[in-house]
Amino acid sequence: MRWIERFDLFLLDLDGLLVDTEQLHHEAYRILCKRYGYELRWDQFQYLAVAHSSSDGLQKALHPHLEEDKDWKVLYEEKKQIYMELLQGGKVALMPGVEEFLQKLAEGRAKRCVATHSNKEQVDMIKHALPVLKTIPVWITREDYDDPKPAPDAYLKAMELLADPGDRVIGFEDSLRGILALKQTMALPVLICDPAHPQLKEEGISGVSHFPSFENIPSSFNR
Repeated sequence: MRWIERFDLFLLDLDGLLVDTEQLHHEAYRILCKRYGYELRWDQFQYLAVAHSSSDGLQKALHPHLEEDKDWKVLYEEKKQIYMELLQGGKVALMPGVEEFLQKLAEGRAKRCVATHSNKEQVDMIKHALPVLKTIPVWITREDYDDPKPAPDAYLKAMELLADPGDRVIGFEDSLRGILALKQTMALPVLICDPAHPQLKEEGISGVSHFPSFENIPSSFNR
């Protein structure tokens, strides 16, 4: 991972990039839908295509099949509770190559930060389950910024805290909306996702460096 030495500040997403929680989010929505009499039959790629496209994609896709007279915010809070119960069940793991990547960042004392849509309670539970995440010194959770990705607020907050003039900044995401957020900053955006992910066909991904995992980033990688 010699490429790490070419950058000064590392901006990181959490869900689906560092930790394999997207399946838990998918399962939480499936359970929510079942409670209201709707069977969610999406496979994982279908779920990700909707979840990663926009901040309100899941609401638009699912709310009409549930109780439309119930506010989506109420339904979403119910989903979050289901997700927390799944997290408490210990069903969370690091994505491939992440442990080595984080250890290298720590060894090099690189400036690094997670900017996530997850709230602090969820983050604390994930960090407890996966202690290597505690090597990341700065965490920006959903309570810390205004608009969610694809707005750049989370990453701009991170750069406000950590970036120095002249820094070579790189940002990693697993979703289209995360990449769109990074594109509105000075960071070099890098997409980490399965080569079969349907978002790779989206216009916003064009020209963005893409790798299946951190393990696949070549030593020669540069800006």
